[in-house]
Amino acid sequence: MERLRVRSRNGPARDDPVRHPRHPPLCAKRPAVSPPVRMKFSVNWLREFVDLPENPEEIADLLTRAGVETQNIETRGARIDKVIVSQITASSRHPNADRLTVCEVDDGSGTKRQIVCGATNYKVGDKVPLALPGAKLPDGTEIKKNNLRGVESEGMLCSPIELGMGEDASGLLILSPEAKIGTPIGEFFPADTILDVEVTPNRGDLLSHFGLAREIAALTEKKLKSTARESKIPVKKTGVTITSTHECPFFSARKIDNVTVGPSPQWLRIKIESVGTRSINNIVDISNFIMLELGQPTHAFDANKLNGGINVRLAREGEKFLALDGKTYSLKRDSCVVADQKRAVGIGGVMGGEETAVTDSTKNILLEAAYFLPASIRRTARELNLPSDASYRFERGVDPEMVLRASQRAIRFEENQRGQNNEMENSKLPSRFAARRRSYRRSRASLRRRKNSGNGSKPVHAFERG
Repeated sequence: MERLRVRSRNGPARDDPVRHPRHPPLCAKRPAVSPPVRMKFSVNWLREFVDLPENPEEIADLLTRAGVETQNIETRGARIDKVIVSQITASSRHPNADRLTVCEVDDGSGTKRQIVCGATNYKVGDKVPLALPGAKLPDGTEIKKNNLRGVESEGMLCSPIELGMGEDASGLLILSPEAKIGTPIGEFFPADTILDVEVTPNRGDLLSHFGLAREIAALTEKKLKSTARESKIPVKKTGVTITSTHECPFFSARKIDNVTVGPSPQWLRIKIESVGTRSINNIVDISNFIMLELGQPTHAFDANKLNGGINVRLAREGEKFLALDGKTYSLKRDSCVVADQKRAVGIGGVMGGEETAVTDSTKNILLEAAYFLPASIRRTARELNLPSDASYRFERGVDPEMVLRASQRAIRFEENQRGQNNEMENSKLPSRFAARRRSYRRSRASLRRRKNSGNGSKPVHAFERG
């Protein structure tokens, strides 16, 4: 290439000096755009909030036209011929196999059946699904009378995954004690359709069933059937301190006494497992259910393992934290933590701590529901390489209106299980955060107005008070 000479004024042809010498501009690297996340939605669950077209294909087309792509449609349910409710009446070890047991089950016919089983999560008296000879399971397995290691088996006791009702293959599906022996299993588990939806990073408001139902309501000009109720319990401004108000403008904590930690009710397990979340115990499952339904992450601490009140603060440089994943992390000063009077018990909006985790022996819990600054959560999760379902939602901005509503809904579920004392405590809500809540509500409602302005219809508001 020939050299180019620039003359800024009249004069001899010569190279003019650079008038303002400086370093050449650096080519800044553009950060990678976060890929869309795929999330499963239950059509039956969505119907609890909004009327939907009968054909799931119509729902998928509606969402795709709005820029929310549906990747897959899957039909689930337990309407399988010759699968019934049975009760285990006796169990003994298999004489020729250490990992198998021989169960005697009552199928309601008046004659006991002998079933060889490899699961260990049951006890005598449990009611479980029984696939009789001649049944054909969703995965294509045909059930026949078999001889397993010298013992005849007259059918098969089923796990959730074998019935196409979840991802859990670790043990049998334990049914409600009220289930009637001999009843077809399909009467307890109606058919459902699962939408596999691709949610882009800018649509954090769609990361819940309520959020997607709200979007469908806006697109179809239908009214939401229900919304999460507002919390009516008096607020006590004691027991919680927010030192880091910028990273955490609002934090609530609710004390729940005399809980019993154990397996979740059958309906709850089926509901969360249908959208890909593994059941752990009733306390954790309720927290996951609330997040999947309303989009608000919550976290339960073992209250008896906490020392004094809660302080939401910034971490100390190099502060060590043992997380629920079993790893110890070294924190930086810009990380927001939930702490008691002795140590950090949670990385705010990212993950709880192992030392205060809920276990089978937990009797009292402290339920956290909060709003964290998205930029703070994004920075902490990336610095620690610690992504979680909670951090993904907080990074994209949760709905501030749902913080107390989600906490209230969690309490209602817990009350249904044991009906004991609840007490709520939370810190002061800063005025600037209250303004942010109002702004968020107006901006979302405005978005819905713009979507509907072209056809002269009435605006569909994003938030409706329950």
